[in-house]
Amino acid sequence: MEITPFSFLNQEDISHLYSLFQDMEGSFSGNANLKKRRRKDDEGDNNKKNNNQSDKEGTKMSTMNDIIASFIILDDEEKRAQNQWVIESQQDRALFDANSKQKIQAMSDYQSNLQTYHSDLDEMDQLRTKRARSAATVVAAAAADNAVSENQAQSGDGPSGSSGQHRRLWVKERSKAWWDQCNHPDFPEEDFRRAFRMSKATFDLICEELDSAVIKKNTMLRDAIPVRQRVAVCIWRLATGEPLRLVSKRFGLGISTCHKLVLEVCSAIHSVLMPKFLQWPDENKIKTIKEEFESVSGIANVGGSIYTTHIPIIAPKISVAAYFNKRHTERNQKSSYSMTVQGVVDPKGVFTDVCIGWPGSMPDDQILEKSALFQRANRGQLKDVWIVGNSGFPLMDWVLVPYTHQNLTWTQHAFNEKIDGIQKVGREAFMRLKGRWTCLQKRTEVKLQDLPVLLGACCVLHNICEMRNEEMDPELRFELFDDEMIPEKNLRSATSIQARDHIAHNLLHHGLAGTSFL
Repeated sequence: MEITPFSFLNQEDISHLYSLFQDMEGSFSGNANLKKRRRKDDEGDNNKKNNNQSDKEGTKMSTMNDIIASFIILDDEEKRAQNQWVIESQQDRALFDANSKQKIQAMSDYQSNLQTYHSDLDEMDQLRTKRARSAATVVAAAAADNAVSENQAQSGDGPSGSSGQHRRLWVKERSKAWWDQCNHPDFPEEDFRRAFRMSKATFDLICEELDSAVIKKNTMLRDAIPVRQRVAVCIWRLATGEPLRLVSKRFGLGISTCHKLVLEVCSAIHSVLMPKFLQWPDENKIKTIKEEFESVSGIANVGGSIYTTHIPIIAPKISVAAYFNKRHTERNQKSSYSMTVQGVVDPKGVFTDVCIGWPGSMPDDQILEKSALFQRANRGQLKDVWIVGNSGFPLMDWVLVPYTHQNLTWTQHAFNEKIDGIQKVGREAFMRLKGRWTCLQKRTEVKLQDLPVLLGACCVLHNICEMRNEEMDPELRFELFDDEMIPEKNLRSATSIQARDHIAHNLLHHGLAGTSFL
């Protein structure tokens, strides 16, 4: 191995190398600083990005916080408003309760004051009445003493009977001139008949029959209304149908007194006279009725003619629809309400049975089913008796009605003519009833519950007039407008159908139907 000799560096070489090393260190340090600067720039950019992101996130968080805060504020406000509403509601309720208590207290105070006032008035009235009665008693006693003293002074004897009764001092004086004139024995018979629809003899008979039922006793303060005047008020009201104010002027009585008298006398007629003058005939009487009807129509065993009429009334406050009369409403072009009267009459037009008070909307067959006549038939008391009715009644074992189908045969047509002749008796009886008692032709002032008694009284008075052959003025004739409603089931018995056909056949072939065979 070869060894090369090494030469040592001098001072200049060393300084040159030193400067070279410094330049290298500067380049190295520059590169390092550049890297550091780049690193710092990158870190700055990252920091900026992070800062931007953090700013965005901070903005979002602040927005969410604001929203949450607003919700919290709204919730607080809602709770506050609800609490305020509850407080105000409690205050309003407390105020309402206080006002209610005040009103109740005021009403109770007012009621107590009113009761006290009325009690004071009653006490004053009682005191005033007692004073008036005592004063009237004193006056009556003084008058009696004066009369007795005058009689004693004139005759010189002791007391000779009572001084008579005196009228109450505060009774209103009314003129009785018209009634005094009618009640006079010299009053013309025709004028009396025209006013009361009956003769004086019949009127006297009614007064005698009702005397014990309607008579009133005199009192110390006033005289009682006589029986004849009481009966006259009722009969004149029924006969004319005039309003109570005119009745009051005619008889010199108060309006309420006249109304009370009408109801009292009608009730007495219903209880006293109806059992005597309106009853179903006994066997002997029914036999006579059959003979009279057979002599007129040729049909045997006819015991009466039945008919139903309607009495107009004011619209009632209850059950208005039941009393609504559809047929009369259509005819009169205004709402009409009525009450029914169904009756059976004998050949003279005297009622032997009546059914009163059923609403005007009921058909004839339903009224018949609710009558005492129907119950009498169910008990077998109408055996071998025909009650003749119109087409509004059903054909039954004891009810005989005309043929209603079309295309009648000669026999059936002849039978219907005979039935119509019997029905005419019942129709004319009701025509005289309404013509004689004009109150039945128009709506009366009598209450609905009192009307059946009044209608029954009219039927009884009709019978009395018919039995005593009281003639009726032709001007009083009244035309009936009662519609016949054919029942849904107008044939209720097969045996009655055969019996009617047999009667029609006998009428034709025995020359009793208006024709005869040679």
